[in-house]
Amino acid sequence: MLVNAPGVDLEPEPIPSDWILDGKPQARCKKLVRSRDRTSHIVVWDCTPGHFKWHFSMDEAIIVVSGEAFIINENGEEHRFGPGDLGFFPAGTWCKWRVSQHFRKIGVLREPLWRPLGLGVKAWHKLLQMVGLTAKPAL
Repeated sequence: MLVNAPGVDLEPEPIPSDWILDGKPQARCKKLVRSRDRTSHIVVWDCTPGHFKWHFSMDEAIIVVSGEAFIINENGEEHRFGPGDLGFFPAGTWCKWRVSQHFRKIGVLREPLWRPLGLGVKAWHKLLQMVGLTAKPAL
């Protein structure tokens, strides 16, 4: 799949009203693709200016396409995100977003695996590599 992220048509995806802290931020989103195992997907998301809290129910890596937002983490530390910036938010975390200008991002979302299951999958992949059934991952 090849997509021009700034040109993707998005659909309304309202921020829960009890998460909004100031302003009237309007969010939109488009799910582009889902992995075969249905544990990961890629989205394009954008939002108009406003201030809101956000809870991450999935691991999410973001790449900022355009705009600017300030993200305040659980420890009160503020980080500016602008075009080209990359961020990662583990499932279960929350933060506050202060969007100062129309903001667009690409998100790669992944369902977190139950830790024992994740370790089992990792061990299985290592075993397959050891017997030569899969290629070693590139670093």
